Amino acid sequence: MGFPTARKLKFLIDTNILLDVVLERPPWVADATGLLDAIAKGRAEGYIAGHAVTTVYYVVERARDRTLAATAVSDLLQLLAVVPLGSADFQRALGLGLRDFEDGCQVAASLQVGADSLVTRNPKDFKGAPVALHSAGEALALLGAATFPAF
Repeated sequence: MGFPTARKLKFLIDTNILLDVVLERPPWVADATGLLDAIAKGRAEGYIAGHAVTTVYYVVERARDRTLAATAVSDLLQLLAVVPLGSADFQRALGLGLRDFEDGCQVAASLQVGADSLVTRNPKDFKGAPVALHSAGEALALLGAATFPAF
């Protein structure tokens, strides 16, 4: 009988974490970049909600330019798995009763993929949501801990 195989942590990355990296927003850029680097190295699985892809593009284009926006989205699509949201997910997001519908959509995406954590720097926006919340720094600390057994 062998040992159970370890599974990687799954993180749904909130839009603000992604924008911290792309727009190099201090003081959050270091931890956010570290987390995406850990995902790139295969230490965790990373996900982005489908609706967040367009938001990242829009915000980066407005803040900087179209070229950076396109490059950023292309890079994120290579690094993170996209969680498509359908009617049931949007209904679930509405039913959560969060103040911001977009935050509810992030939670719905997190639940859909069975993420271990929704990584955000605005945990207060998710008060009452049925998901674990961590900052990028906390997620990095989790990666330094023991691996989780497969279920």
